[in-house]
Amino acid sequence: MKKDTRLSRPALVVISLTLWSLSLFAAAQDNPQEEIRRYRQTLREANPSELIEAKGEILWKTRRGPNNASLERCDLGLGPGVVKGAYVRLPRYFGDTDRVQDVESRLVTCMVTGQGFTPEQAKKDPFSADFSGSPSLMEALVAWIAAESRGMKITPSLSHAKERQAYDLGERIFYYRAGPHDFACVICHNEDNKRIRMQRLPNLNNPTEAAGAFGPSYRLTQGVVRSMQWRMWDCFRQARFPALEFTSDASIALIMFLAKRAEGGTFDAPSIKF
Repeated sequence: MKKDTRLSRPALVVISLTLWSLSLFAAAQDNPQEEIRRYRQTLREANPSELIEAKGEILWKTRRGPNNASLERCDLGLGPGVVKGAYVRLPRYFGDTDRVQDVESRLVTCMVTGQGFTPEQAKKDPFSADFSGSPSLMEALVAWIAAESRGMKITPSLSHAKERQAYDLGERIFYYRAGPHDFACVICHNEDNKRIRMQRLPNLNNPTEAAGAFGPSYRLTQGVVRSMQWRMWDCFRQARFPALEFTSDASIALIMFLAKRAEGGTFDAPSIKF
């Protein structure tokens, strides 16, 4: 039997977008922001993350774990099973865990309490490898949950004392300078018109830019959706800080701080980034 050597649709999408991005690179040298803006606008109707969002919805409804249960009763803050509008209100305080949680830490809670996984099992391999062709379970779930809030206003809460504590801690982390290069988050995200190669670094003092940076994104240079947890982890890595633990209080505090910076903006994620 002749072997089928045709590429899958996701692979073709990634290859096409990558080749297109390379063809634009020369033009982008003269006016990079305008070319990138046009490129992203064109991609809005063919966002590769849609394939990952669809997988996330299936995973949400699939019975898994020792309890043979789905995540359809998971409470993301708006009541059991309510997904639409949940992402733009996270992180937030949850009474059942007595802590502030973002979407990923909340999913871990639901996998443990609802599906019967151990915390170690629920947190295992949360990030996929570059161009792996398959998102992690967590990345797919986050992509779908985020997409269900697309077009809504970002409205995190600071009504609970622990939410305010998380914000304060996140602010301190954002400005904290340390490591072999005396680095801090603010160094990259406190001024206009900074970029690394073709990737623009948002000025998080600008609410509009902060809103555009908040939430998961599809990385063309990696071929996968990256969540806020991954982005915090990767920023720590690039700053040469100690590795940021997945769903740690520090990671959630930093995401809370960024969510408040983006407050009032229109949520448009998963977005596309280079």
